[in-house]
Amino acid sequence: MKTRKLGNGQLEVSALGLGCMGLSFGYGPAVDDKVGIDLIRAAVDQGVTFFDTAEVYGAYTNEELVGKALSPVRDQVVIATKFGFAIDEHGIQTGLNSRPEHIREVAEACLRRLQTDHIDLFYQHRIDPDVPIEDVAGTVKELIAEGKVGHFGLSEAGVDNIRRAHAVQPVTALQSEYSLWWREQEEEIFPILEELGIGFVPFSPLGKGFLTGKMDENTIFAENDFRNKVPRFFEENRKANLAFVELLKRIADEKQATPAQVALAWLLAQQPWIVPIPGTTKRHRLEENIASVSLELSESELAEINAGTSRIEAIGQRYPAAAQKMIDR
Repeated sequence: MKTRKLGNGQLEVSALGLGCMGLSFGYGPAVDDKVGIDLIRAAVDQGVTFFDTAEVYGAYTNEELVGKALSPVRDQVVIATKFGFAIDEHGIQTGLNSRPEHIREVAEACLRRLQTDHIDLFYQHRIDPDVPIEDVAGTVKELIAEGKVGHFGLSEAGVDNIRRAHAVQPVTALQSEYSLWWREQEEEIFPILEELGIGFVPFSPLGKGFLTGKMDENTIFAENDFRNKVPRFFEENRKANLAFVELLKRIADEKQATPAQVALAWLLAQQPWIVPIPGTTKRHRLEENIASVSLELSESELAEINAGTSRIEAIGQRYPAAAQKMIDR
């Protein structure tokens, strides 16, 4: 597995990470622990060293799963987790909470669930408008000084908060959605990441599964699959958005690859400091994704993809209205 460096070369990870959320949360029923552990360890065996989780996935169950899976190989991997949500006694999100005392409480709980003495990368999951970002960055800076956290990250943060946070504690990585059907980050976010030397970790690099080419307007999701509530996945929007998949399939056929591999290879070709974290519950999909690291797209192929996507408009918001409001601009 090739490696890449995030945050001015401070944190070296595999060129492709594994987003673990879907093993426990979001995309239908959680997998059995054994299935999840086997998948995560298969990723380690194939060279993946970067694993992404969060307290809110489950809630809590995904961190516990990741902790069980990675504890035997803890010194070989980088674990990223997140704080920033308020969670009630039933495990339900009730809003945002990045107060310093809460960040500390979450850090201690994450360490226990992950069965480790340090968190390699600790992201603020969403910007909390009620807490100055300087207070957030300062608290993580203290945790880093105490050895409980290795690096500071932000998720779905805008330019102003990135700059202000970085002035207090250098930000190693920004995590936000980015893929062929969501390229907004290129306009304002990429320039500041380049300027400040911050790495970029795209989540949903395969468009929450859509860019794999394995679904269409007739696909039925599980009852508790959050895509049922995402406007971009409404039936009529999926039908329109298949234009992205048709473009990927055309390139994939020429390369004897899959649409997913082309979509990931395109992402990897954008910047050397980009590390996508596709998720899956299936071993063969894991292997398919990992193979994308070796797929080289020529300049003409990249130009063809860019020209093709520039003529396609993604239909539908990427989040339901309530979640959309939490995105920092």
